[in-house]
Amino acid sequence: MVGLLAACASPLNFGGTRESARAWSEARGFRQSILHSGAFELTAFLRRPAPLAGGVVKETDDAVLTVYIEGDGAAWSSPYHPPRDPTPRRPLALALAAIDPSPAVAYLGRPCQYLDAAALARCSAEYWVDKRFDPDVIDAYDLAISELKKRFSARALRLVGYSGGGNIAAILAMRRADVRSLIALASPLSLDAWIQRQGLTSLPGALDPVRQAGRLQAASYWVGGRDDIVPPSVVQPFAEQKGGTMHVVKGYDHECCWIDDWLIILKESP
Repeated sequence: MVGLLAACASPLNFGGTRESARAWSEARGFRQSILHSGAFELTAFLRRPAPLAGGVVKETDDAVLTVYIEGDGAAWSSPYHPPRDPTPRRPLALALAAIDPSPAVAYLGRPCQYLDAAALARCSAEYWVDKRFDPDVIDAYDLAISELKKRFSARALRLVGYSGGGNIAAILAMRRADVRSLIALASPLSLDAWIQRQGLTSLPGALDPVRQAGRLQAASYWVGGRDDIVPPSVVQPFAEQKGGTMHVVKGYDHECCWIDDWLIILKESP
């Protein structure tokens, strides 16, 4: 157990639309970018190092780009009724990205999030229901992150994923040689075990992180002791098989209170 404060003092008061997220993030130094990766239009918010005189950007922190990947998005009204729009009402990963003091930070939404009505109508609901972790989704993030790495002239990556976004980050961290470290937050890293525990319908094409090839050394997995959505028992098998360190935070649940203690968590993570 890690002794952090469970105060939930910072509720999110933005989200639900691209415009809301863009306005909030731009006030914190981010700029919106749309990445066309595979079959998907992924919304990104990017914060670059401040330029020096003459517009030259100084390389800092060994030119590491930190990429945050959002969770699954808007909540289901019932186990049988997914949302019509997966755009998160509470984009926790974006809020964490804004707190991160790293000079180069990128945030990626998930497929079909942050779209206008016309674009959303063209984006199959399968990609926020039963194809969230299918190979074409993982491949799209692989391409998107490579594009971001190029834009930032980065040499290495730190991947941070919240909830289902942590599953994508973990799979990519095992695939790519340029990932320096991984932080997965409240992520169902043993996916099949999580589906069975929650009594959910199987995801036939999904990639289960614990079943993928590879091991991780510089990785940390954070989970709330009161998280009924992703309990520690779902994360532990992944940590045991793939390496890295699992941290169980007493008093935390799936959302509370990661924002309040994010700087502490970053310091205690690789």
